Amino acid sequence: MDASRDWSDELVASAQWLLITVVIAAVVFLVVAALLLRITQWGRHFRAVTGAYFTGREALRTLPFAGVLLLSAVLSVRVKVLLSYQGNDMFSALQNSAAAIGSGDGAALDSAEHAFWHSLIVFGVLAVIEVVRTQLDFYLGQIFEIGWRDWLTERMTGAWIDDQAYYRGRFIDAPIDNPDQRIQQDVGDMIAGARSLSLGAVTAVVSVVSFTRILWDLSPPLDIAGVEIPRAMVFLVFAYVLVATTVAFWVGRPLIQLGFDYQAAAANFRYALVRLRDNAERVAFYRGEATERHGLRGLFAEVLRIYRRLVVFTTRFIGWNQAATEAAVVLPWLLQAPQFFAGTLTLGDVQQTGAAFGQIQSSLSFFRNSYSSFAAFRATLLRLEGLLEANERSRELPKIGVRALDRSVELNAVTVYRPDGAILVEDLNLRLRAGDAVVVTGLSGTGKTTLLRALAEMWPYTSGVVGRPEFTGTLFISQLPYLPLGDLRAALAYPAAPDSETDEVLSAALIKVQLGHLAAQLDEEADWASILSTGEQQRLAFARIILIRPAAAFLDEATSAVDEGLEFALYTLIRAELPDLILISTAHRRTVDRHHTARLELARGGGWSYLPKGKF
Repeated sequence: MDASRDWSDELVASAQWLLITVVIAAVVFLVVAALLLRITQWGRHFRAVTGAYFTGREALRTLPFAGVLLLSAVLSVRVKVLLSYQGNDMFSALQNSAAAIGSGDGAALDSAEHAFWHSLIVFGVLAVIEVVRTQLDFYLGQIFEIGWRDWLTERMTGAWIDDQAYYRGRFIDAPIDNPDQRIQQDVGDMIAGARSLSLGAVTAVVSVVSFTRILWDLSPPLDIAGVEIPRAMVFLVFAYVLVATTVAFWVGRPLIQLGFDYQAAAANFRYALVRLRDNAERVAFYRGEATERHGLRGLFAEVLRIYRRLVVFTTRFIGWNQAATEAAVVLPWLLQAPQFFAGTLTLGDVQQTGAAFGQIQSSLSFFRNSYSSFAAFRATLLRLEGLLEANERSRELPKIGVRALDRSVELNAVTVYRPDGAILVEDLNLRLRAGDAVVVTGLSGTGKTTLLRALAEMWPYTSGVVGRPEFTGTLFISQLPYLPLGDLRAALAYPAAPDSETDEVLSAALIKVQLGHLAAQLDEEADWASILSTGEQQRLAFARIILIRPAAAFLDEATSAVDEGLEFALYTLIRAELPDLILISTAHRRTVDRHHTARLELARGGGWSYLPKGKF
């Protein structure tokens, strides 16, 4: 019996087919992608979030890698096409062997048996190729995603951190929620979705073209109401999938917004859990467990409410898709069975018709079946673009003007407002030189801490100009110092690198601020923010001043958690270690005054007074 194709020449024929198909698929993909990125909203979001990864210098590595993945996707289609012919040969051989056995034709039986075993050898070769391709496709796909995720995470993190967007974003209209989740989870989800959807679409289109040719050759005419339709199977499968897809899009449309809402609600619940963990001691002191539980229950109730709706619409969506898929299995057999029983088609032809019909139906249904995945992809993409937009809006907020000075601090017409426009500090002018020290005092609510935030370029409701030493020459110390994750060395050296000083220097600094008992724990990794008391953390901040040796330091209630004796020792220490340090401190306790050469007293309504030492 004759084989369905010349397998001896298949290696060359398939290589030629792969080359031509990959080139055509790449060109069409680039053209379609360029159009979608420009004319669709989600395409514009994709360009804003990660378009740069596929242009410029990054493209030199990204595009060839993507080309290899495209080649793998096209190769998978070729293997499926060849398997359909192998299946035709195998079932035809079985049919011919049955006929030979019935007729007692030994020669025909030998020919059919040889054809059967040859088809199995072909299957073995194709199976090995597909197994190797699948492994390589997975491995290379993951490597591609890792590189993309590394780049995009760095971009998203940098955009969030640069220009203090992570802090100033709270002042924009409609502040963004859960940036941590957007960077950690949404980046990975978006990349995985983009790769699977794009390559899945390419595979689907190539499969449709490839198997349509097979189905065209095997499709008989069909008589409907006296009208003969040639190649009816081809037109039928396209009409079938069009109807099924249209209904699926209608059924699944609510999934896009529900997916976005669910991610937002789940992120809010997760943030509340993290916030409870970070504030465990304060909640425990207040015995606030019942209130916290009530709040968590309310947030989780919203998660469940949205998830229930997701379940309902997803159930409808899955039900319709499954029904359409199951109906497509039996349809080609119903239509080809009369041709088989009439003797015009072999069993292999019918089997290959069913395989081709199924592949076309499955490939065309990719867009229907992937609707929920696309909805999730759009939701994550929207969240990432929203974070970038929020970062940009935070950078557009006004900030105080800054100019670099050498070992001096000057405030020129500095005015600080509340968000509602009320003035906290009006038209403040100061000039401080090396060794000057000013304590900022005033009643609660007069803007002491807010003034320091404005001078640190954190507070957007301000005007004027501040002159100060370059960034590394100015240090701002908050009331509760920040301690990064890691060992004690990293916490002590922050914001400098952990290895910026030797162990001897670090240990000496700890001893000077009366934390010598910690000198032996420099390499110990722990959550030092929860281990050290607030007073110990404030002493650690003074050790940082000694290590960094800035030209100017701004301290916000930096000794509020230590007793007066320690306060005296800490201020005396830095005045002795850094006699030229320009020091600006906010404080409530009058005991801080004696360590400063002047006092800036803030009054309500924006007023202020500046008194040199000896007059306060």
